[in-house]
Amino acid sequence: MSDLGTGEPLLRTAQLIVENDDVANTLELPRLTSRVDVIREICRHLAPYQAGERPIVGETIIAKDLTIDSLAIMDMVMELEDSFDVSIPMNVVAEIHTVDQLADTILDLRAKR
Repeated sequence: MSDLGTGEPLLRTAQLIVENDDVANTLELPRLTSRVDVIREICRHLAPYQAGERPIVGETIIAKDLTIDSLAIMDMVMELEDSFDVSIPMNVVAEIHTVDQLADTILDLRAKR
């Protein structure tokens, strides 16, 4: 590698990160979130409201298929907003019925940031 006239060889990025751990901590890249991660987190929040042995899946209708009330739904949405660093407008929340729709909304909002 060239030395840019300093007499010191250039280091690879990986070496710089290892040698400068205190700086690397401040250079966090935005974490990519997969659809699976989002659905897993939603299901984790909905697990206490699972009705019987029916698994919570993408097609699960949140207010109908689970034993969750509207206040608990709003609390869950606020926790998910914090977890994924998004803000879901109230009019959009009103249109979300399934786990898939909630996951899509979160992913769409993250993509727009």
